[in-house]
Amino acid sequence: MSEEQLILVDEANRATGSGGKTTIHRGGLLHRAFSIFIVDPHGRIVLQRRNPPTYHSGGLWANSCCGHPRPGERTLSAARRRLEEELGVKTALSFGFFARYRTELDNGMHENEFVYVYFGRLSSEPRPDPAEIVDVALLSCDEIGRRIKQDPSAFTVWFKHYFRDHGADIKRLAKQTSRAAV
Repeated sequence: MSEEQLILVDEANRATGSGGKTTIHRGGLLHRAFSIFIVDPHGRIVLQRRNPPTYHSGGLWANSCCGHPRPGERTLSAARRRLEEELGVKTALSFGFFARYRTELDNGMHENEFVYVYFGRLSSEPRPDPAEIVDVALLSCDEIGRRIKQDPSAFTVWFKHYFRDHGADIKRLAKQTSRAAV
């Protein structure tokens, strides 16, 4: 089986080509990605703890689901696909905001992503793929903020970035999503 292909983009999010997932992450090349925040009716966000053997950031807490669209795949379609594959959840997703970050990770990996951030309402019990996720938790935005302050090393770089740079948007959108009809 060949390596998953990702979409390379420029700073305006225009596709410029594609490449293998490992090559892109080792080279720190700018690529398209998505992150999903699934919210329960009480406004709590589903967090996942990544499986320790994951290719980077293993054992750390992150938002509900993250991934990359494949060449020729719409980002929203990719987000729905990965949400079901990774967390075992099917739900409507709505666009929240764009995020842009770049950082070094463990295992010689780098993130350099143009991220579509989506929100969806939890409508069924998560059934996480144990190869991807070892634990899930439901936490309020305030509790997430407290835990990040108490132990920042327990969270992924991108999750901390989202709360640092987009915390007000996340809180507003989580509240709005929790009130949406299922």
